[in-house]
Amino acid sequence: MSVSVQLENKTSEPVKASLQPLMDIVRQDLDSTNQIILDRMHSEVELIPTLARHLIAAGGKRLRPVLTLGSAKLCGYDGDRAQKLAACVEFIHTATLLHDDVVDESDLRRGNETANVLWGNQASVLVGDFLFSRSFQLMVEDGSLEVLRILSTASAVIAEGEVQQLMNVGDVNVTEENYLQVIASKTAALFAAACEVGAVVADRSPEEAAALRNYGNDLGIAFQLIDDALDYSAEQAALGKTIGDDFREGKVTLPILLAYQRGDADERAFWTRVIEAEQQDGDLDHAMTLLARHNALGDTFARARDYGNSAKKSLDIFPDSPVKAALIGAIDFAIERAY
Repeated sequence: MSVSVQLENKTSEPVKASLQPLMDIVRQDLDSTNQIILDRMHSEVELIPTLARHLIAAGGKRLRPVLTLGSAKLCGYDGDRAQKLAACVEFIHTATLLHDDVVDESDLRRGNETANVLWGNQASVLVGDFLFSRSFQLMVEDGSLEVLRILSTASAVIAEGEVQQLMNVGDVNVTEENYLQVIASKTAALFAAACEVGAVVADRSPEEAAALRNYGNDLGIAFQLIDDALDYSAEQAALGKTIGDDFREGKVTLPILLAYQRGDADERAFWTRVIEAEQQDGDLDHAMTLLARHNALGDTFARARDYGNSAKKSLDIFPDSPVKAALIGAIDFAIERAY
């Protein structure tokens, strides 16, 4: 008689990339940053902290301030300037989210109703302005003209990127170059600035500051490419978003650009109609069929991996360390959200 024995499966799943190692390294500094954020949201005007707290409490990885803190750690800095500048970075990011949701007429963010739905567009815009002002107060308090230059320039570039994206809505003839410039401005600029100030507060060399700026820029572009591909992916539901928001808003992102370039005359006519004219029931399903036919999502993910690899190379100037490994892990985390 034979006996069947169930052996323990020693084959483990591949370890999924995680932001946790970097979060663990900066945990104490991040706690201080979060307290600064709460303190600086205070206002005698009750609606301001109420609305700002709604968005900040909605979750998120605090990726941008975490990158500021991690970059400072990489450069050997261990003071409180990085904590305040990380809060500054988060205020800039939060302000842009408030403004974006108004412009995009968004109803949900991370599965929660947006501030503009709950309190209206006017309140959202004005509280966004308040948070921008708070960020500039923190920059001035830091006392470094170089920090002020980096973060104020990033704020202006972000605004330019958002305006350019607005101009591109409904235009199927947007070029890849123009699209990449938009995401470099509206997303990557803050990633780059967040990382660069980490080197500045540590008084590191211009070469090291540039390396961290390049790391943040390429990570930011990769991050946005993944976001744009995820708009057509079932993974959106897990992120608290609905599939096809960009499509319904007429935004021409890289997946659509690739499908349009590779499509035949009928397919191009379809893209022109749904982006520039009107959409009908079933158009999103057909759009996703065309994206799959031309591997537009797969190639967008591949492009993100290329930028991720470039971001990793930018860190070659720094010696190996747990912080460096964690910053590299942040790249893998940003890209593997797609899988």
